[in-house]
Amino acid sequence: MSNTKALPLLEPEASGGVTACCPPLTERPFSAEEAETAARMFKALGDPVRLRLFSAVASHEGGEACVCDISDVGVSQPTVSHHLKKLKEAGLLTSERRGTWVYYRVEPSVLAAMGQLLTTAPAALPG
Repeated sequence: MSNTKALPLLEPEASGGVTACCPPLTERPFSAEEAETAARMFKALGDPVRLRLFSAVASHEGGEACVCDISDVGVSQPTVSHHLKKLKEAGLLTSERRGTWVYYRVEPSVLAAMGQLLTTAPAALPG
């Protein structure tokens, strides 16, 4: 049973692909909505345990990790579950239950959107 959620860092395109919700930080000031979306991501990653869990999932072989493989971060299992839930709510992780275990994935498009947000906007060509 899949338990996925729409990714707030991404918006669907008419062509079926996705685009980042927000322009690069250096392109222009964020709108209120863009700032809210980016703040959710940064807030979710602002906790050291969440950042370790996110990194463990993102760097795991095959791009996904069973909760049983990533829960050794120095906190109790209920706390791990709480932090994983916060990462899902921020749209940074998706999950799928397989039997008794839950597998987490960082979609490549989420990493691309995060990277785009933190890149320098391309300079306008003189025209």
